[in-house]
Amino acid sequence: MTDPRSILADLFVSDGPRPEYAEAFQVFTPLIGSWDLDVRWYDEAGEVVRQTEGEWHFGWALDGRAVADIWITPSRARRPIDGDGEWGLSIRLHDPELKAFRSTWMGPKHAFVMTFIGRSGDDWITLEAREPTAYKTRWGFTNITTTTFDWRNEDEAEDGTITLRQTFAAVRRDRST
Repeated sequence: MTDPRSILADLFVSDGPRPEYAEAFQVFTPLIGSWDLDVRWYDEAGEVVRQTEGEWHFGWALDGRAVADIWITPSRARRPIDGDGEWGLSIRLHDPELKAFRSTWMGPKHAFVMTFIGRSGDDWITLEAREPTAYKTRWGFTNITTTTFDWRNEDEAEDGTITLRQTFAAVRRDRST
C-alpha cells in the first residue's frame, strides 16, 4: 500500500521554480528554506502584549508554479510551554495579467482564510487584503537578506490610521539541519 503522505509531499513540493516563472518568483528565492522567529503581538496602543518563538518554512510548490509556506506559532519546541497556536499555510501564485502575486493564507485553527494581492521590490514584498475584514490588512516582508528578514501585520482603517498587530523577526536556520 502506498503512503498518501509520500504521494502528497512528492506532488506538492518542487525542486525550484519552472523556468517560465523563475524571474517572477525571484523576490521569493531568498526566503526559500527554514526560519526561526521572534513573534510579537501588539495591542491598540502599540504595546507588546505577547511574545513567543515561531518557525516559518518556505518552498517551491505545485510543479514550480507556486511558492508555499507554513508558519507555526508558537514553534513546535515551545508548544509545551506556550500552548497551542496556529499553523498557517500560504500559497503564492504569479498573475501575469496583474503583474502581481495572488496569495491565499489559511489558518485552520480558526477556519480563517485571507486572499491577498502582492507586489515586490528588491528587498521587500507587500501583500494587501480587504476580505474578510472591512479594513485593509497589509502583510509586509522587509529587509530581506539571505539570513534575516522582518515581517509585519498591520491594519489600515478607512481614515488611514494604521494599527500594528504582529511582527516576526526571522533568522535563517542552520542549513545543515
